[in-house]
Amino acid sequence: MKFDNEQLLKYIGACTSPYHTVDTSLQMLLDSGFTELNLDDEWQLDSGSYVVNVFGTTLFAFHIGKKPEHTLRIASAHTDFPAIRVKPNPITSVKGYTKLNVEMYGGLIENTWLDRPLGAAGTVVLKGDNAFDVDSVLVDTKRPIAIVPNLAIHMNRSVNDGVKLNRQKEMLPILMMDRKNKENSSKSLTDRSNPSLFPESDIQYDEWTTFIAEEVNCDPSEILSYEMTLYPTEQGCVLGTEGDFISAPRLDNLTSCFGVLSGIIQARKHNANGVRCAILFDNEEVGSRTKQGGAGMLLPNLVKRVYDALGYSNQEMESFISKGFMVSSDVAHGLHPNYPEKNDITNIPTLNKGVALKIACSQSYAGDARAIAIVKGLCDEAEANYQIYVNRSDIPGGSTVGSISSAMLPMRTMDVGLPLLAMHSARELMGANDQEQLNRLMNHFLGD
Repeated sequence: MKFDNEQLLKYIGACTSPYHTVDTSLQMLLDSGFTELNLDDEWQLDSGSYVVNVFGTTLFAFHIGKKPEHTLRIASAHTDFPAIRVKPNPITSVKGYTKLNVEMYGGLIENTWLDRPLGAAGTVVLKGDNAFDVDSVLVDTKRPIAIVPNLAIHMNRSVNDGVKLNRQKEMLPILMMDRKNKENSSKSLTDRSNPSLFPESDIQYDEWTTFIAEEVNCDPSEILSYEMTLYPTEQGCVLGTEGDFISAPRLDNLTSCFGVLSGIIQARKHNANGVRCAILFDNEEVGSRTKQGGAGMLLPNLVKRVYDALGYSNQEMESFISKGFMVSSDVAHGLHPNYPEKNDITNIPTLNKGVALKIACSQSYAGDARAIAIVKGLCDEAEANYQIYVNRSDIPGGSTVGSISSAMLPMRTMDVGLPLLAMHSARELMGANDQEQLNRLMNHFLGD
């Protein structure tokens, strides 16, 4: 049966923050028969499929077959994406307009975020019984609440010559008109359906805090902190006269997350031998050097915990790692028909030609000759189309988590990904036929 891109678009629509990516992915795995483990528990493992929510924004899933010593295979991706994040104490006003103070997360193309209806999603942390006993609640407005409007061309005649935006001044979204002088309006952005939740108090909370409290259905005094991402609310779509393309936000790197999840679910369905792992890291877009990122000890520690729980020694585990293989999946730069000169002159991946094997002698992408050969063979066996991506020699490309995580867990690794146009734009473009090719590769790599 041909892959249905509506599944991908539905997944992307639900994954509006790294927290929601993990929550949505976790539910997919639980629905597929995985057993949830807690990071702070002592694991008792046997053959089966397991999943761990790591700090809310990273996910680790694994399947243990009947012969755990058979093979170790790991597939990775990342849950985060370039976006606008809301700062603490974010409310600021100018001449009756209420704005949000924000900062940029990752290397987003700033002007693509202008004039787009923006929703807000993330986590809100509420008071508990003591300082360490706090509650986290996911929030997604599922509707536009803010916008960063462009300046009219009449006031900036050179706008089409290119404009550098000041992130602190010109990237602040408008939230509402100032209502502080109107009766009872200082307590809310919207009409209160349940006034009992908001008892009268001498404390006046800002508009953002009261808005978040209404979304969470709590008193503003209960909110201790939050991590909130602004995201474009327009849904992804298939487009082109022949339906050749997918236009959507967050293709980098939710396409890879979706493919990796498909593979680990396949591992359970086929009860694959060995140990098969899937990890969706956070913070790739800001360098990965965090407790939940690929540049930390998270993956090595998790792999060690699995083998420890199965009764293997450190020396046996290190042997399994040295013989293992990891596929790191992150998007690649497809040839742009308006800028063909930006690609390498002989290695030119295009949309709808399949998975790109990403190669760099600088090792900004993980891989060596043997790893390339292995992934080519896997693609052939899976009947997944593939192509080669290499940067132009005079244009340094980006990096990804493959080389970083394989340095922390020394095993042969290969970076792959789907080619995109408009990478790091608020809305990116991919080939409509390509997700199926990545899923085939991941299903075969982890599931067979």
